[in-house]
Amino acid sequence: MTRILAIDQGTTNTKALLFDARLRVLARASRPVASHYPADGWAEQSAEDIWQSVADAIGALVSETGAEGIAAIAIASQRETLVVWDAATGRPAAPAILWQCRRTADACARLAADGHGAAVEAATGLGLNPLFPASKLSWILQNVPAARDLAAAGQLRAGTVDTWLLWNLTGGARFATDHSNAARTLLFDTGKLEFSDELCALFDVPRTVLPRPQPSDARFGETAAGATALPADVPIHAMMGDSHAAFYGHGIRVPGEVKATYGTGSSLMTMAPQRTSSAHGLSGTIAWSAGGETAYAIEGNITVSAHAAAFAARMLGLDDAAALAELARTVPDAGGVTFVPALAGLGAPHWDDAARGTVGGLSLGSAPAHLARATFDAIAHQVADVFEAMEQDTGQRLAALRADGGASGNDWLMQLQADILGRTVIRSDIAEIGARGATAMALAALGHEVPNATVKTMTCFMPTTDVETRCEMRARWHRALVQARIG
Repeated sequence: MTRILAIDQGTTNTKALLFDARLRVLARASRPVASHYPADGWAEQSAEDIWQSVADAIGALVSETGAEGIAAIAIASQRETLVVWDAATGRPAAPAILWQCRRTADACARLAADGHGAAVEAATGLGLNPLFPASKLSWILQNVPAARDLAAAGQLRAGTVDTWLLWNLTGGARFATDHSNAARTLLFDTGKLEFSDELCALFDVPRTVLPRPQPSDARFGETAAGATALPADVPIHAMMGDSHAAFYGHGIRVPGEVKATYGTGSSLMTMAPQRTSSAHGLSGTIAWSAGGETAYAIEGNITVSAHAAAFAARMLGLDDAAALAELARTVPDAGGVTFVPALAGLGAPHWDDAARGTVGGLSLGSAPAHLARATFDAIAHQVADVFEAMEQDTGQRLAALRADGGASGNDWLMQLQADILGRTVIRSDIAEIGARGATAMALAALGHEVPNATVKTMTCFMPTTDVETRCEMRARWHRALVQARIG
């Protein structure tokens, strides 16, 4: 029986899932990954811990099911997090700088002020923002002497998490990335499908430190003996950014449908008929490349989404986001309280690195439950902001939102999203739809007839709030955004 081992490496945890050729989950294993915040606006992870979480999750899965019949590995990974390492030793040269990190905000602002923004967006579809790895790599080369020395000696390797995992899985034999991850670096020309000499020069990054970009369905390499609990020579046959893999897993192939992944941050994507940019605060990007074709998308990235619930739970002394949701459900609404979780600035469609989290609308009648409710309101409002910007970009009314990711498992949040959006929310039957999307791509690359991953059981949430109430909620949110951006 053909089986695919999918690695779903996210910001807060790593999952290993075993799928059969009909895209059914046979087994799961998971390991947490810690983040660190050493200074205001900084966010890091240990690259060694990221890899160890993958190796441990694979080990747990193989211990349960055995490795027989695993025809390929498929990888869906967190994007825009930068890892740099020594090619000779395989050891990281610095902590992995997370996609959430804002340490290079001033550097990006200077490039924009110098007039480079239009040329960068024309080549990449992206705005000048510290979310993307280019300025992070520039910062490392300027501030980490060991990395600078390795680069001068031709020994530095730099890549997003997919590249780091591939390097370790293959025992250092393969140094590559896929087009979807490369498209998120701010160094990749999405028209030429190659890293740009001009962009590398702009960010003062040697092109030699960057991996080889390949189609998402390429055969990226084979496992090395002893790298994990897997035997040698298992092919790695699909790699995608996690948001792209989820998009693929939803089965969206034509314009008009939108997916939202509810994770630490959130990503909304909709298909674009061609390579494009956004006029409303979103990004043009590569959705994936497969079968000799490149698919393009419009995307909006929310910096702090479900993470806002974990943050608010900690501030209120609760155990976790689930406890916060229970508290939020004890009140019919937020009682006028607003929470803007600009804890690492604001992402799409606002792109304001100077914004900071704010709580407003407090009165003597306010209770912790109102703040809890305001937190979940904020998650849904941020998604609605991006959804509305997508409608402006595409010039069409988008009928529904397809939802996935860990927080999408909360029925109450999904109903709240439908009410604030005023559209139907369709939730996938599997939270790890990104892993299923990468698996579907690997199966297709192996020549299998791939079942339609979208015709599984879905749950639909229909809007129930009247238009007047919805408009009042949106207006209150927009006023709160103004205050967050003033600060």
